Amino acid sequence: MSNPRVFVFAPTGGGTREIEEAGCTLVFGSASWLTPQGNSEDEMCIMARDADALTGASIRSSPITGKVMESAPNLRIIAKSTVGVDDVDIEAATDRGILVTHAPTEATYIGVAEGTMGIMLTLLKKTREKDDAVKRGQWRDRALQCVSLGKRRDGHSGITVGIVGLGRIGCRFAQLLAPWRVRILACDPYVEASRFILNDVEQVDLDTLLKESDVVSLHVVLTRETRHMIGAGQLALMKQDAVLVNTSRGAVVDEKALVEALRMGRISAGLDVFEDEPLAPDSPLLKMGHRVLLSPHMVSASADTGELRPGGEWSNRAVLTALKGEVPDYVYNKEVIPRWRERFGGHRVIFTTS
Repeated sequence: MSNPRVFVFAPTGGGTREIEEAGCTLVFGSASWLTPQGNSEDEMCIMARDADALTGASIRSSPITGKVMESAPNLRIIAKSTVGVDDVDIEAATDRGILVTHAPTEATYIGVAEGTMGIMLTLLKKTREKDDAVKRGQWRDRALQCVSLGKRRDGHSGITVGIVGLGRIGCRFAQLLAPWRVRILACDPYVEASRFILNDVEQVDLDTLLKESDVVSLHVVLTRETRHMIGAGQLALMKQDAVLVNTSRGAVVDEKALVEALRMGRISAGLDVFEDEPLAPDSPLLKMGHRVLLSPHMVSASADTGELRPGGEWSNRAVLTALKGEVPDYVYNKEVIPRWRERFGGHRVIFTTS
C-alpha cells in the first residue's frame, strides 16, 4: 500500500513533522499563510490529485472547490488551521462525505478580540492623529479631542458598543470591555439566551444594535446568510459618527457601500479584512486618511505563537486522526459524520504517529 498523500495548500508555522513521521507523502502549495494567493483551480486539482487529506491556512484566490475535491476520490478530510472555513465549499465537501475541520484555538480568538480592542481604541482616542500632529509641530489642537468610553459619576453616560456574533471572539471582546463601564449590545440568533446573560450584554436585533451603537464590531463567520449582511441599508442605520470594526471576514460588509459611507463622512471604520485580499493598490480605502484604519488580515498574529502555530498543530492532529479512521475534534460540517464513518470509520491508512 502506498503512503497516504497530504496536500498542504497553505503551510503554517506549526510545521508538518508529525504528518511526515507518520509516513505520509506531502505536496506543498503556497509558500506560507502570509502569501496565500494560491494557484488556479486547475493547478490546485493537479496538486490535490489522489490526496487522502488537505490541510492549510487560508487560500482565498483559489479556494477548495468541489472540482478540487473531485480530483481526490479518497479524500477524507480538509483540515483548516484557521477559524474560518469560507475558502472551502462546505456543501460540496458534505455531499462527498468529506470532513471539514477548523481550529478555533485560544491563541486565535483571544488575539482577534485583543486586536479588535486595539483598533477600537485607536479610532476613538485618535491615537494616530495626535501622533501626526506632534510630529508636524502642532500642540493641543481642539480637533484632537477624543471619545471618553466609560460611564462616569459626573453624568457622562459612556458609549454603547454593539457586538454582532457572540461566539468565542465576541464573548472574549465583551469580557475585555467589562471593566470599561460601557453599555454592550449583542446580536446573535444562533446562541442560547444564557450566553448574553453570562457575558453581561443586552440581547437585541441587528437593526436596534446598528441604530443605538457608537461602535459596531463584527464577529461572524462568512456564510450565504452573512455575506454582505452590512450593506448600504444597514450602514444608513448607524449613527453619524459611529465606528464600524470588521475583524471577521471582508465579504460580511459590502465594501462599495462602505466606501460610499466613508466618502460621505457618515462613519469611520477599522478593517483587518477585505472582500479581495491582499488589498488592491488602487483601492479607494487607501485614500480615506484617518477615517479608516487598515490592517493586513493579521489581527490575531502574535510573535509568541508564530505563523498560526497552534492552529497548525490542531490541523495536524485532525489529519492524523482522520487517517487512522477516527473522527477528529472540531468538525465544522458535523452532519457528514455518519456518512463519513460508513466510508472511512476504522479504516486506517497510517499505523504510526510518532
